Amino acid sequence: MDPRTTPLFVIDVQNGFVNDRSRHVVPVITRLIEQWETAGAPVLFSRYLNHPGSPFVRLLDWSALQTAPETDIVPELAPYAARAERIIDKTTYSALSPALAQEFHGRGWEQVVLCGIATDSCVLKTAADAFEADITPLVVTDACASEAGAAVHEAGLTVARRMIGARQLITTADTAPLLARAAEGTPA
Repeated sequence: MDPRTTPLFVIDVQNGFVNDRSRHVVPVITRLIEQWETAGAPVLFSRYLNHPGSPFVRLLDWSALQTAPETDIVPELAPYAARAERIIDKTTYSALSPALAQEFHGRGWEQVVLCGIATDSCVLKTAADAFEADITPLVVTDACASEAGAAVHEAGLTVARRMIGARQLITTADTAPLLARAAEGTPA
Protein backbone atom coordinates (compact mmCIF):
# COMPACT_ATOMS: atom_id res chain seq x y z
CA MET A 1 0.00 0.00 0.00
CA ASP A 2 1.22 3.45 -0.89
CA PRO A 3 -0.57 5.79 1.55
CA ARG A 4 0.13 8.75 -0.70
CA THR A 5 -2.32 7.26 -3.19
CA THR A 6 -4.55 5.53 -0.67
CA PRO A 7 -7.10 7.83 0.92
CA LEU A 8 -8.18 7.62 4.52
CA PHE A 9 -11.96 7.82 4.50
CA VAL A 10 -13.47 8.93 7.84
CA ILE A 11 -17.07 7.75 7.87
CA ASP A 12 -19.83 9.66 9.68
CA VAL A 13 -18.12 10.73 12.90
CA GLN A 14 -20.96 13.11 13.67
CA ASN A 15 -22.54 14.38 16.86
CA GLY A 16 -25.64 12.25 16.28
CA PHE A 17 -23.60 9.03 16.11
CA VAL A 18 -21.11 9.67 18.90
CA ASN A 19 -22.27 8.48 22.32
CA ASP A 20 -20.89 6.59 25.32
CA ARG A 21 -20.57 3.41 23.20
CA SER A 22 -18.73 5.03 20.28
CA ARG A 23 -16.86 8.04 21.70
CA HIS A 24 -13.70 6.00 22.43
CA VAL A 25 -12.78 5.94 18.72
CA VAL A 26 -12.65 9.72 18.29
CA PRO A 27 -9.08 10.08 19.70
CA VAL A 28 -7.98 6.98 17.76
CA ILE A 29 -9.32 8.50 14.54
CA THR A 30 -7.69 11.83 15.42
CA ARG A 31 -4.27 10.15 15.68
CA LEU A 32 -4.87 8.24 12.45
CA ILE A 33 -5.77 11.44 10.57
CA GLU A 34 -2.70 13.20 11.96
CA GLN A 35 -0.50 10.35 10.78
CA TRP A 36 -2.15 10.39 7.36
CA GLU A 37 -1.67 14.15 7.05
CA THR A 38 1.99 13.87 8.09
CA ALA A 39 2.50 11.30 5.34
CA GLY A 40 0.96 13.71 2.83
CA ALA A 41 -1.81 11.22 2.14
CA PRO A 42 -5.35 12.18 1.13
CA VAL A 43 -8.08 12.35 3.79
CA LEU A 44 -11.79 12.30 3.01
CA PHE A 45 -14.78 12.60 5.33
CA SER A 46 -18.37 11.55 4.89
CA ARG A 47 -21.38 13.06 6.57
CA TYR A 48 -24.77 11.35 6.71
CA LEU A 49 -27.83 13.57 6.27
CA ASN A 50 -31.26 12.09 6.95
CA HIS A 51 -34.36 13.72 5.51
CA PRO A 52 -38.12 13.54 6.04
CA GLY A 53 -39.58 10.69 4.02
CA SER A 54 -36.27 8.82 3.72
CA PRO A 55 -36.32 5.01 3.95
CA PHE A 56 -34.73 5.44 7.40
CA VAL A 57 -37.76 7.46 8.52
CA ARG A 58 -40.41 5.44 6.65
CA LEU A 59 -39.11 1.91 7.21
CA LEU A 60 -37.02 2.12 10.36
CA ASP A 61 -38.91 4.88 12.20
CA TRP A 62 -35.55 6.59 12.66
CA SER A 63 -35.65 10.36 12.26
CA ALA A 64 -32.31 11.40 13.78
CA LEU A 65 -29.55 13.32 11.98
CA GLN A 66 -31.83 15.65 10.07
CA THR A 67 -30.41 18.95 11.35
CA ALA A 68 -27.40 20.48 13.05
CA PRO A 69 -25.88 19.95 15.55
CA GLU A 70 -26.61 16.21 15.11
CA THR A 71 -25.35 16.27 11.50
CA ASP A 72 -22.15 18.16 12.34
CA ILE A 73 -18.77 16.42 12.39
CA VAL A 74 -17.75 16.12 16.07
CA PRO A 75 -15.84 19.18 17.33
CA GLU A 76 -12.63 17.20 17.88
CA LEU A 77 -12.50 16.30 14.16
CA ALA A 78 -14.02 19.48 12.69
CA PRO A 79 -10.62 21.16 12.07
CA TYR A 80 -9.42 18.06 10.20
CA ALA A 81 -12.62 17.91 8.16
CA ALA A 82 -12.19 21.58 7.25
CA ARG A 83 -8.82 20.85 5.65
CA ALA A 84 -9.67 17.41 4.27
CA GLU A 85 -9.58 16.90 0.55
CA ARG A 86 -13.35 16.84 0.69
CA ILE A 87 -16.46 16.02 2.68
CA ILE A 88 -18.93 13.70 0.98
CA ASP A 89 -22.51 14.39 2.04
CA LYS A 90 -24.68 11.31 1.68
CA THR A 91 -28.22 10.13 2.32
CA THR A 92 -27.45 6.40 2.20
CA TYR A 93 -25.40 3.95 4.22
CA SER A 94 -22.53 3.93 1.73
CA ALA A 95 -20.18 6.84 1.20
CA LEU A 96 -18.90 5.36 -2.06
CA SER A 97 -21.21 6.25 -4.92
CA PRO A 98 -20.51 4.87 -8.41
CA ALA A 99 -19.29 8.35 -9.44
CA LEU A 100 -16.87 8.49 -6.51
CA ALA A 101 -15.62 4.97 -7.29
CA GLN A 102 -14.98 6.09 -10.87
CA GLU A 103 -13.09 9.12 -9.54
CA PHE A 104 -10.97 6.82 -7.33
CA HIS A 105 -10.06 4.71 -10.37
CA GLY A 106 -9.27 7.83 -12.40
CA ARG A 107 -6.87 8.99 -9.72
CA GLY A 108 -5.19 5.61 -9.45
CA TRP A 109 -6.58 4.99 -5.97
CA GLU A 110 -6.81 1.20 -5.84
CA GLN A 111 -7.26 1.01 -2.06
CA VAL A 112 -9.17 2.94 0.57
CA VAL A 113 -8.62 2.88 4.33
CA LEU A 114 -11.87 3.19 6.29
CA CYS A 115 -12.57 4.25 9.85
CA GLY A 116 -15.55 5.75 11.64
CA ILE A 117 -19.08 5.02 12.74
CA ALA A 118 -20.91 2.67 12.45
CA THR A 119 -18.94 -0.48 11.84
CA ASP A 120 -22.13 -2.48 11.25
CA SER A 121 -23.76 -0.15 8.73
CA CYS A 122 -22.06 2.81 7.05
CA VAL A 123 -18.47 1.57 7.35
CA LEU A 124 -19.50 -1.96 6.33
CA LYS A 125 -21.60 -0.81 3.36
CA THR A 126 -18.85 1.54 2.13
CA ALA A 127 -16.31 -1.31 2.41
CA ALA A 128 -18.59 -3.71 0.51
CA ASP A 129 -19.22 -1.14 -2.23
CA ALA A 130 -15.47 -0.49 -2.55
CA PHE A 131 -14.87 -4.24 -2.80
CA GLU A 132 -17.48 -4.54 -5.56
CA ALA A 133 -15.99 -1.53 -7.38
CA ASP A 134 -12.57 -3.28 -7.40
CA ILE A 135 -11.13 -0.88 -4.83
CA THR A 136 -9.50 -2.78 -1.97
CA PRO A 137 -11.09 -1.68 1.31
CA LEU A 138 -9.02 -1.77 4.48
CA VAL A 139 -11.12 -1.36 7.62
CA VAL A 140 -9.18 -0.10 10.65
CA THR A 141 -11.02 -2.07 13.31
CA ASP A 142 -9.81 -0.13 16.35
CA ALA A 143 -10.75 3.15 14.63
CA CYS A 144 -14.35 2.03 14.10
CA ALA A 145 -17.27 1.71 16.49
CA SER A 146 -21.01 1.33 16.60
CA GLU A 147 -23.25 3.70 18.48
CA ALA A 148 -25.21 0.55 19.39
CA GLY A 149 -22.24 -0.86 21.34
CA ALA A 150 -19.38 -3.33 21.23
CA ALA A 151 -21.46 -6.39 20.39
CA VAL A 152 -22.88 -4.70 17.30
CA HIS A 153 -19.39 -3.45 16.32
CA GLU A 154 -18.12 -7.04 16.55
CA ALA A 155 -21.10 -8.28 14.51
CA GLY A 156 -20.19 -5.75 11.82
CA LEU A 157 -16.61 -7.03 11.78
CA THR A 158 -17.83 -10.62 11.49
CA VAL A 159 -19.91 -9.70 8.44
CA ALA A 160 -17.01 -7.66 7.00
CA ARG A 161 -14.68 -10.68 7.25
CA ARG A 162 -17.15 -12.65 5.12
CA MET A 163 -17.88 -9.85 2.64
CA ILE A 164 -14.46 -8.29 2.02
CA GLY A 165 -12.00 -10.80 3.51
CA ALA A 166 -10.28 -11.10 6.86
CA ARG A 167 -6.99 -9.68 5.48
CA GLN A 168 -8.76 -6.39 4.85
CA LEU A 169 -9.41 -5.90 8.57
CA ILE A 170 -6.40 -4.12 10.05
CA THR A 171 -5.53 -2.06 13.12
CA THR A 172 -3.87 1.29 13.61
CA ALA A 173 -0.70 -0.63 14.51
CA ASP A 174 -0.75 -2.08 10.98
CA THR A 175 -0.96 1.38 9.37
CA ALA A 176 1.82 3.04 11.38
CA PRO A 177 4.82 1.40 9.62
CA LEU A 178 3.36 2.11 6.17
CA LEU A 179 2.73 5.74 7.03
CA ALA A 180 6.21 6.14 8.52
CA ARG A 181 7.80 4.85 5.32
CA ALA A 182 5.69 7.22 3.22
CA ALA A 183 6.62 10.19 5.43
CA GLU A 184 10.30 9.31 4.92
CA GLY A 185 9.76 9.06 1.16
CA THR A 186 10.48 5.34 1.16
CA PRO A 187 8.13 3.18 -0.94
CA ALA A 188 5.66 1.36 1.27
